[in-house]
Amino acid sequence: MISASGSPAASSLLELRLRDLLDRFASTDPTPGGGSAAALSGATGAALVAMVCAMPKTRTGAAEERGRLDTALGWAREASSRLRSLVDEDAAAFDAVMAAYRLPKATDGEKALRKEAIRLAMSRATQVPAQTAEACLVVMRAAAEAARDGNPNALSDARTGGALAWAGLLGAAENVRINTGGDDAASTILETVEAAVRDGRTLAATLGLTV
Repeated sequence: MISASGSPAASSLLELRLRDLLDRFASTDPTPGGGSAAALSGATGAALVAMVCAMPKTRTGAAEERGRLDTALGWAREASSRLRSLVDEDAAAFDAVMAAYRLPKATDGEKALRKEAIRLAMSRATQVPAQTAEACLVVMRAAAEAARDGNPNALSDARTGGALAWAGLLGAAENVRINTGGDDAASTILETVEAAVRDGRTLAATLGLTV
């Protein structure tokens, strides 16, 4: 596939040059939007946390610190992989919402099909940022471990990773809230996300972040 500029089009937003990706976020196009930005923030935080956890030096050199850091490293890497995918999944989910709203509605049959398409698309557009919020919370847990047991010289990196994940969690929660729109069927998802925000706020305080 070739882009309008004549160069190969990226199959993933993360394949774009960073400057181009930021320009995509700054454009008036609806995607990528806040949901993708939240996932990207979480993925960036996960990368920093993974770096701290993987450092040979721990806080005191104790074996139990190394064990906890190795566990946290697994959390960060798994969450990182998921969040990278969610950058694209969120954009695709909202594109599907817009496509559903553009469906014809001239007849009762078309209206019924359009209504169901919108319902399904909105459900997906709610599930994706909910998954982003959960993955960001995992990154925050790993960041707390990294800050406690990791190399003291990298404490600011652990905290920065936690802060980026906290921002991603809050951004994802905002997307869930607006996409549920009072829909009773999505109330369980919303409750789960609000619980994640509460847990994230506790972890942010543990990390010494302003909440």
